[in-house]
Amino acid sequence: MAIPKKNQLVGLDVGSHSIKLAEIDHSKRGPILKSFGVVGLPPDAIVEGSIKEMGIVASAIKNLYKNLEVKNRKVATSISGYSVIVKKIDLPPKQDADLEATIQEKAEQYIPFDINDVNLDYDLLTPETTPEGGGEAAGETKEVMLVAAKKDMVDEYVSLLQLAGLSPMVLDVDAFALQNAFEMNSPEQQGCYALVNIGAEELGINAVKSGVSMFTRDSSYGGAQITEAIMKELKVGFEEAERIKLGGIKVEKEKAILEEIFTSVVSSWAQEIKRALDFLATTYPDETIERIFLSGGSCRIPGFQKYLEVETGIPVELFNPFSNLIVNEKRFDAKYLSYMAPQAAVAVGLALRSIGDK
Repeated sequence: MAIPKKNQLVGLDVGSHSIKLAEIDHSKRGPILKSFGVVGLPPDAIVEGSIKEMGIVASAIKNLYKNLEVKNRKVATSISGYSVIVKKIDLPPKQDADLEATIQEKAEQYIPFDINDVNLDYDLLTPETTPEGGGEAAGETKEVMLVAAKKDMVDEYVSLLQLAGLSPMVLDVDAFALQNAFEMNSPEQQGCYALVNIGAEELGINAVKSGVSMFTRDSSYGGAQITEAIMKELKVGFEEAERIKLGGIKVEKEKAILEEIFTSVVSSWAQEIKRALDFLATTYPDETIERIFLSGGSCRIPGFQKYLEVETGIPVELFNPFSNLIVNEKRFDAKYLSYMAPQAAVAVGLALRSIGDK
């Protein structure tokens, strides 16, 4: 079913290293990629999700809009990290009368911030996840997905988008935006799987079973660790270190140092992912993660995919969020899209949202 144009949103993924924009048109033939682009940010413009250089980041967004000639000013964006808590909780049966109050009360147990300092949202999972028969059986506990985000962080992102001349309509969480993109591209994927997103400063894990998130975790790991180590060890600037990291500059003399940096950082990522999966196995002993799908700019680090496969013993694949979109080869360079695909996942997931979504 085609979504009316007026409900469409532009997906804007504001990362600490770059901003990704995706725009999708819905047609009878299926979703069409209308716009996609990336603009880099200077180091320290955004640190651990907090916007330090509001003017610089707003200008980058404006330039991205201008270069891509995007007209729609209504956007969906997302946040992640320590200021966001995502938790699945169980509510006792027969709480319909005062569901909001019960959730608020329960939330206070799980949120490490003052409840007055957060924006709280929730989604009732039980009706969708119970067997045929529609709705819950009497006396059954309700499963609720609870999302809490610190108000000051939400306000920061809203201010940023307004400064860039945009209207924020949906504020999502990275893990769910990624899941949204994945489900659109891999509707046949059943069972349990893990979506792992590795950006410049953050490693996000979302374990999913039958379309419902079982567990999410964000950690402060990412590609910036490698860049910083290269800058320090090879005594080079940020730009040069980035190029060395991505293999754009060949460094023969310091090859051994580079290999050591890559190995130590990549193994710390793999250990973090393994810890999360071990925790999951303890919490849900009956569930087995059958596949890991990687996204995020830093998942392209040479050898990481294979290394993670060996460490976890689970098949690992790169996730391409463009694979199920109709792409006009005249408008988009196929090689560029293929290279950028891991970075585009959250932006594509956001672009699939529409006005009025939760």
